[in-house]
Amino acid sequence: MRNRLANETSPYLLQHAGNPVDWYPWGPEALETAKRDDKPILLSIGYAACHWCHVMAHESFENEETARLMNDNFINIKVDREERPDIDGIYMQAVQAMTGQGGWPMTMFLMPDGSPFYGGTYFPPDDRHGLPSFRTVLQSVTDAYGKRREGVAESAEQLRQIYQSNLAETKPGGGLTPEMLKTVYRSLAQRYDAQNGGFGSAPKFPATMVLDFLLRHWKRTGTDEVLEIVVNSFRKMARGGIYDQIGGGFARYSVDASWLVPHFEKMLYDNALLTRLGAQLWQAAKDEEIRRVTIETVEWLGREMTAPAGGFYSSLDADSEGHEGRFYVWSAGELDSLLGADSPAFKTYYGVTPGGNFEESNILFVRSDRVAAAVRAGVDEATLDAILERARRVLYDARARRVWPGRDEKILASWNGLMLRGVATAARAFGRDDFATLATRNAEFLAREMVHNGRVMRSHKEGVTRISGFLEDHAAVALGFLAVYELTFDERWVTHAREIADAMIEWFWDDGVGGFFDTASDAEQLITRPRDVTDNATPSGTSLAVELLLHLAELQQDAEYRRRAVHALETLAEPMLRFPTAFGHLLGCADMELYGAIEVALVGETLHPGFRALERTVAERYVPSLVLAGGAPGSRTTVKLLENRPLVDSKATAYVCRGYTCDKPVTDPNALSDQLENAAQARTNANEETGWIG
Repeated sequence: MRNRLANETSPYLLQHAGNPVDWYPWGPEALETAKRDDKPILLSIGYAACHWCHVMAHESFENEETARLMNDNFINIKVDREERPDIDGIYMQAVQAMTGQGGWPMTMFLMPDGSPFYGGTYFPPDDRHGLPSFRTVLQSVTDAYGKRREGVAESAEQLRQIYQSNLAETKPGGGLTPEMLKTVYRSLAQRYDAQNGGFGSAPKFPATMVLDFLLRHWKRTGTDEVLEIVVNSFRKMARGGIYDQIGGGFARYSVDASWLVPHFEKMLYDNALLTRLGAQLWQAAKDEEIRRVTIETVEWLGREMTAPAGGFYSSLDADSEGHEGRFYVWSAGELDSLLGADSPAFKTYYGVTPGGNFEESNILFVRSDRVAAAVRAGVDEATLDAILERARRVLYDARARRVWPGRDEKILASWNGLMLRGVATAARAFGRDDFATLATRNAEFLAREMVHNGRVMRSHKEGVTRISGFLEDHAAVALGFLAVYELTFDERWVTHAREIADAMIEWFWDDGVGGFFDTASDAEQLITRPRDVTDNATPSGTSLAVELLLHLAELQQDAEYRRRAVHALETLAEPMLRFPTAFGHLLGCADMELYGAIEVALVGETLHPGFRALERTVAERYVPSLVLAGGAPGSRTTVKLLENRPLVDSKATAYVCRGYTCDKPVTDPNALSDQLENAAQARTNANEETGWIG
C-alpha cells in the first residue's frame, strides 16, 4: 500500500512512497494533524542520491515493527532537502547545536508547532558503536513526550534561542582590507595538504570555492606557490577515484585523504563549481590535463544529465543493485577480458591489481603521470595515449550495459544556474560551439519554465514547476544569465538578470536586518526566517547575491546595487577572517570589491574577424572579477558599460577599465593581452596609474 508521498514529484519522496510508514509531505495537513492529535512530529530529511539515507530506509522505514512505532506515536514527515533547503537549514542548525555535527539522513523530533527538541542523523536498527537503535530512540522520545512534557517543552524553548541571531540587525565590522585577504591566504596555505592536494584530512571535499579565491590571489600577487596549490589540488582530484575516469564528472567527496575512494554519488552542483574552476584554471595555467578533464565533465553533463528540454538533472545515486559504487568498479579479470592486448598498459596506468583497492574490486585512479606510466608499461607516450583512448570507449560501452545508478531528474534552479555559468565559461575558454549550444538551451529553459516576472521557482520535473524560489535560486540563475550574455552578447540576458536582481532586492532584502534572508518575505512562515551566510557545499544565497549586485553595479553603473553588496560584505568581514573555509565564495566577492572589477568593453560587429580576435584574447586569459560587454557601436544598447565607446580607426576596439579609469582603447589583440595582464595586478586604487578616463 502506497502512502501520501505517492502524489509527490520529488524522486527522493517517491522512493519512500511504498514504505509502511504513514509519511506526510511537509505541508498544512501534517502540521495541523500534529496539533489536533497532540503528537510530536518525526521529521526525516534526505535526498535521492544519499547512500546512508537508503541504508536507514532499508533498515528502519521498510521494517513493519519500526513503522508501527512511528505511526502510533508520531506524525511522520519526509522532506527532500534539495527541494526545501529552508527547512533543511533550520533543522540542521538545531542538529548541529545538539550534537556538534550534521549530515543526512537528518532525523528530527519536533513539537506540534515545529519547534525542535531532539534529533540526530543516522540511527541504526540495533545499538551499534555507541549509537542507540532507532527503535530505542522512538520509544524514549515517546515516553518523554507523554510523561515529561514540561522537560521536552523546555528543551524546545532553549533550542529556539539559537534562531535569534537570524533576525538580528547586521552592522559593518570593518576590516575589509587587502591585508585581510593576505591573512586569509596565509591561513589557508597552512591547511594545504601538499602531498595530496586540497585541505585537511578525510573525509575530503573539493573546496572549490576556496581554490577559486586562491586563484584570484595568485593573479593579484603573482605568487607562484599559490597557483601550485590550485593546480596540484585540481590535478590530484582529477587523477583520483573521485573523478570518473571512464565517464567524466566528479563524485561528491572522498572518504580518504588521497581522493581514492569516493562517496560515489555525483551532484550537479559539485560539477558546476569544478567546471568553472577548471576552465579558469586552464586560462591561468594552460594545463592540458585540466583542459581534458573539464571538457570531459561538460560532455558527461550533456550526455547523461541533460533533459530533452534543456534543463540539467540533479544527481546520480551512489548505489546500484543495492551496493555503493558497483556501477563504477572493475575486476582485473574483467578488464583483461574486455581490453585484450591493451589491458596490461591500461591496468598499469590506472593502478589496477588482482586484489583491488575497494571491496576486492578496483576504483580506477591515475597512479603517476603519463611519462612514468609509459615507461612502466613498456610503451611510448603516444602508444599509451592511443591505448587509453580505445580502452575508455570500450569500458564506457561495457559499463552502459550494467544496471545504472538512479538519477534524480528534478531540475533545481540554483544548481542549474551554477552549472549554466560553468558551461558558459567553458564554452568561452575552449571555443566550443557545442558547449555554447548546451548553455544557451539551458538558459532558454530556465527563462521559459522557471522565471516569471523576475521571480524564480525552485524545482521543475515532468513539466511541473513548483515551490517558490529561494535567494540562492534568484542569484545563481541571474549570474548564469550574465555568463550567457558574456558568451553571446545578447542583451536580453542582461535584462533578465536585472529583473531577477530587482525582484531579489524587493522580496529578500530586509532594511531592518540590513541583509538578505534566504526566503522571500511572502514565503511560508516557519519557526524562523532562515539566513545562512556561510558557503557550504554550494555558495550561500548571500554570497551569490553579493556577487550578482557587484557585477551588475559595474555593468550597469548602478550605485544602489553596489551599496547593498558592500554593506553585506562589510558585515561579514570579521567571520571571513576567522573562518575562511566557510566563506570561500564570499572571499572572491571581497577580492572583487577591494581590487575592483576588470571591465572589458568590446565594440564592433560581433561576427567580424577583428571583433572575434579580441573576444578570443579575453576568453583565453584568466581575468579575475571580469565584467565583459560587447556589441556594435552606436546601437541602442541597454548595457551602460558599452555607452560612449566609439571605434578606433573603424576597427573593432577594446576598452579595459577599472575603478572609473580606462586604459587607452586598442584594436590589436596583443595590446589587449598586455592591458589585461596589467589590470589584474593588485592595486586598491586604479588612479595610482595614469589612464584614460571613460
